[in-house]
Amino acid sequence: MEAPVPTTAGFIVRPYQAKDREAVRDLCCQTGFLGKPIDPVFEDRELFADFLTDYYLTCEPDSAFVITIDDTIRGYLLGCRFPRRHQLFSLRQSISLAAKALIRFARYNAESRRYIRWVALNAWREVPGAPRNLGHFHMNFLPEIRRLIVFRAVLGQYLRFLSDHGVKQIGAQMVTFDDRRGLGLFERYGFRVLNRSQITKFQRFTSEPVYLTTIIKDVIEKGDRVLYQVKPWKQRNAGSSASGTETN
Repeated sequence: MEAPVPTTAGFIVRPYQAKDREAVRDLCCQTGFLGKPIDPVFEDRELFADFLTDYYLTCEPDSAFVITIDDTIRGYLLGCRFPRRHQLFSLRQSISLAAKALIRFARYNAESRRYIRWVALNAWREVPGAPRNLGHFHMNFLPEIRRLIVFRAVLGQYLRFLSDHGVKQIGAQMVTFDDRRGLGLFERYGFRVLNRSQITKFQRFTSEPVYLTTIIKDVIEKGDRVLYQVKPWKQRNAGSSASGTETN
């Protein structure tokens, strides 16, 4: 097991433990609506957390990391090293979750029913593609710890974990409020934009366009580091090559 990584900034990055399950699920719901609680969009926290966390916490708990302050979880990174295992799990899970949603549908409020309709009718068209043979991760932080130093600490530990297990490339899908804003931080650390798509599930709650963007990164060691800044000229070249594959 990876050792916890204490920092001078008052937070600790450590591997996920079984006792963290409910706290991670709760944080998933606390940040599910563009970094805010999901409740105004979808009221069924149980179903929402099942969909977004069950695979990672059940099948690959060793690929999950949490950020704590005073022993309280304030953020997490959930990873997947085995994409085919994830695809099979998701297929089985989608049947189970669809049945639960159908049974509960009449009890949901109007916004929750609208969200379910979006999942059924629009999600498959709006979510951008991602390489099927590539592992991935996603992470969520509470607002008070959304800082560069936290991002670097948890992502650095995760990339080291991947390197130690022979993983050469990883992907993620990130929500951004316009076509480029918010991606600069990832591009600084060598992530490349593969494609992106505008999503409509939050359009009733914000006047800004919301995009879901697929990014990928090679897991390459440089000295004793796997997370390091890309030189500005390399960033520009990477951004130029990526822009040709982006979709709206």
